[in-house]
Amino acid sequence: MFAAGRLICVFRRRTQEAPADPPQVVKPGGKGRPTPKRAEAQKARRQPITAPNTRKEAYKRVREKQAEQRAKARQGMAKGDEKYLLKRDKGPVRRLARDYVDGRRTVGSYLMYGMFAIVALSLLPIAAAKLLVLFAPPLLLAAVFVEGLAISRKIKKLAAERYPGEDTKGVGLYAAMRAMQIRRLRVPSPQVKPGEKVGSS
Repeated sequence: MFAAGRLICVFRRRTQEAPADPPQVVKPGGKGRPTPKRAEAQKARRQPITAPNTRKEAYKRVREKQAEQRAKARQGMAKGDEKYLLKRDKGPVRRLARDYVDGRRTVGSYLMYGMFAIVALSLLPIAAAKLLVLFAPPLLLAAVFVEGLAISRKIKKLAAERYPGEDTKGVGLYAAMRAMQIRRLRVPSPQVKPGEKVGSS
């Protein structure tokens, strides 16, 4: 009886002296703090979701979310992200056509500037300027047309060689039309620098 009581007292003393939680050891060269438990980490990530109080506030949140999505789509399209591209711009063949055109300085990309210069010359009271205005527009348009045909033929051939299993329908016109656009206004934005040619000249 006495021995049993003594054993119970020793057990109680050990239970009271035992620490509630084992000490957490921080590894040298680690984060400098103990790793939180999963329950604590999940609790920290949770954020309270507050419902809008009024219909006006709900519409405001919807508009803000839509504006964010549109901005994200514009950025993705400008960068050439396949996820955000229009159907006409998707696929490796269209990307090849864009890179081929963007790597070259084309006459068509300066067509608008040339037309503005011709209009400005037409305002000058000089006979030579009047003569230049008469012949320059058709010559400029002819140069752009010939250049477009050359680009169209070249990109069709290049696409057929590199992507024989892909659909190349319309890629020639696609490349020719892009060659006529001002470089900084092209969408998707150019991903190659001028002079960084794709394929042989």
